[in-house]
Amino acid sequence: MSKAPFTAVINLLRAQALLQERFAGELGSVHGLALNEALLLMHLEKAPLRRLTRVDLAKRLHASPSTVTRMAAPMEKTGLISRQSDPRDARLAYVVLTEAGLTLVGDVRKTIERRSAELFRDRWSDTEIASLAKMLGRLTAGELGDLV
Repeated sequence: MSKAPFTAVINLLRAQALLQERFAGELGSVHGLALNEALLLMHLEKAPLRRLTRVDLAKRLHASPSTVTRMAAPMEKTGLISRQSDPRDARLAYVVLTEAGLTLVGDVRKTIERRSAELFRDRWSDTEIASLAKMLGRLTAGELGDLV
């Protein structure tokens, strides 16, 4: 049995930890957001009408709905998101990206794009980066919520 799949997974997990560490620090210090909060805003930005239910957000973030509720509360207080009831079903509520949230998520996206370019600059060619992006896209095919 080949050890290549095991090695690939271990290297992906190490890369994930490294990326989270690098991006979290800058997102926190520059934008005042945790990485998962930034991802939540990015999912809302790409959603139809810039809104999703907490359950849909939880699926996209691979988190529980209660985790999404805890993440959303401070962002709601600061006006980045709001809550919207469904007029046809009182049990259903949406998390909605506000104009302030839309402005911030644009800035966050620029920070992530800049930091991503810096991360690969010295080690990878454009062709290698495109190939990696394509392979990782195949690995996550069928997952909800494309952020690109």
